[in-house]
Amino acid sequence: MDAATHPEPAVPADSGHAQFDLLIRLLKLGSFINGPMKDGVCDPSGVSQIELKVLMALAGEGDLAGHDLVEIMGVPAMNVSRALAALRSRGWIEDTTDPENRRRKPVRLTIAGTDAYQALLPSVATVANAVLGGLTPRQQREFAAISDKLIAAMTDWIRSHHEGVKL
Repeated sequence: MDAATHPEPAVPADSGHAQFDLLIRLLKLGSFINGPMKDGVCDPSGVSQIELKVLMALAGEGDLAGHDLVEIMGVPAMNVSRALAALRSRGWIEDTTDPENRRRKPVRLTIAGTDAYQALLPSVATVANAVLGGLTPRQQREFAAISDKLIAAMTDWIRSHHEGVKL
């Protein structure tokens, strides 16, 4: 098969080719990280990837409402709702109140949820070492800084495209 029958996909003229290539790599990275997390953490522990992300968000951020989790995780509300129901049925999360906003319905980890999260950490560390262990400490710091910038840019983009839309 030659280029005449299967031409190279065109890169939009107004985008920098390097940025386009980086975006493709970022998409691949986002897709591929699910494999090690599923195989190394989720499947052995019997939690879904969304449930794991909710546990990690609650452990890191504290009490969060469903809409907060949707925004932080960038996943559909239905997926977050299902994960919350599954975690609630295991006794790993509980509803709490927000004294400043009675309509807000945050959840938090229970003691059992904190224990379950702590039990997952060695598997998460094993995956982190397998995936990131080939980077030098300096490369890890640089990757962290770049990741933070990308997360901020994506969060800004999402917010600007959802203004007026309730999450």
